Amino acid sequence: MELLIGFGVVLVFVLIVIASGLYTVQQQTHVVIERLGKFHTIAGPGLNVKVPIIDKIAGRVTHRVRELEINVESKTKDDVFVDLLIAVQFFVKENNDAIKAAYYKLMNPQQQISSYVFDTVRALVPDMPVDYVFSEKDKIALAVKERLEDTMEKFGYTIMQSLVNDIQPDSTVKEAMNKVNASARLKEAAKNEAEAKKIRTIAAAEAEARAKELQGVGIARQRLAIANGLKESVAACSEAGISPEEATKMVLLTQHYDTVTAVGAHSKSTIMMVPYSPTGMSQVSDQITSALLTTGESEKAVAAGAKPRPPAG
Repeated sequence: MELLIGFGVVLVFVLIVIASGLYTVQQQTHVVIERLGKFHTIAGPGLNVKVPIIDKIAGRVTHRVRELEINVESKTKDDVFVDLLIAVQFFVKENNDAIKAAYYKLMNPQQQISSYVFDTVRALVPDMPVDYVFSEKDKIALAVKERLEDTMEKFGYTIMQSLVNDIQPDSTVKEAMNKVNASARLKEAAKNEAEAKKIRTIAAAEAEARAKELQGVGIARQRLAIANGLKESVAACSEAGISPEEATKMVLLTQHYDTVTAVGAHSKSTIMMVPYSPTGMSQVSDQITSALLTTGESEKAVAAGAKPRPPAG
């Protein structure tokens, strides 16, 4: 009986020892195995076996991409302090040399990356004006990536990407930059408005000139039609045995009557003082004839280059 109990205890102990030698490793992870305190091997994902008591799991190294955000304060060339938020994405390659270096060579990889980022940014930004920091942020990110690639590769880490996620100048400088930008936009808007006003003014002047030109053409055609009508009327009177002078007076008086009728029909005035006695009408006819003759003489004098004679009072 005692023998059976002892055998059972030994069997349980053996099973415990065997079970302690079995372990599993997750995907995208490798395990560093040490034997008696010294590096022995690297185990990949899945079920693995180690020698109990002699071998132990020293640590696990993940191959997933990690991101480290670092806030760096630096002074620009024009003595403006800016805060830059740098994001660095890195991972460990899936080969034994990189895994061994990543586990044994660096105690704190995040701190090491941060130190190089600080050093790189503070070497570049002081040579740039604050406006250039915004426009050259890709240059800063590339410089950080190249510096980290050269340094972290020997520690088993691969730098996948480096990004400048944010740039924040001092609040007073930021407000001043916004004012400068707003002023420039207002200046451009005023310039565009002045140009538009100039275009509208020129277009209005051209339209007015064209309208006056067309109005002059219309008046000239109207006068030509009136002259042709008077000519035809005088010719018709001459055929009836009326002298041209009398025919002209009659036509002019007829036009005068038509004008008076039109004024009376469309004017708001209800009273019109017109001398309609035979003597008065004769005076009106003489005045119209005299005016026409005077106008004709003036036009001939102007055409001949002489000074026109003023009309009779």
